[in-house]
Amino acid sequence: MTEEKTSLLEGFKAFLLRGNVIDLAVAVVIGAAFTNVVNSVVKGVINPLVGAFGTKDLDHYQSCLKGPCAVNAAGEATSGIPIMWGSVLSAVLSFVITAAVVYFLMVLPMAKYLAKAAARKAEKEGAQETIEVSELEVLKEIRDALVSQRGTGHNTP
Repeated sequence: MTEEKTSLLEGFKAFLLRGNVIDLAVAVVIGAAFTNVVNSVVKGVINPLVGAFGTKDLDHYQSCLKGPCAVNAAGEATSGIPIMWGSVLSAVLSFVITAAVVYFLMVLPMAKYLAKAAARKAEKEGAQETIEVSELEVLKEIRDALVSQRGTGHNTP
């Protein structure tokens, strides 16, 4: 029973010490912090800009499904069914901004780096292949020369 616990703990330790798990944990923490930054930009900059051009803040845009919508002082609907499409639009803008920043600042540079690394590797392998081919040709020439010398040595008495 203790061997099972020991091997289970060793397996768990190996799992935790893998690079992928640590990278994933770092990505989640940074992603959460970055989401807060983007949400703050949307709520602090974009929503007021929409409010400057429109009549109110983006989060306050809504439509009423059933009857006139009445809201009490706490901001809760007392009558009607409000559709808060401004909040949905704000969330979509947050998502688009987050996706754009992740793509342009993380994915695109990493793809360019990996493409350059692959090109360097292919170039290195191509050069190595050329060297191997030329070595093979040299070895064939040496073999042919040895065969021809050997052949001439056996033909003369």
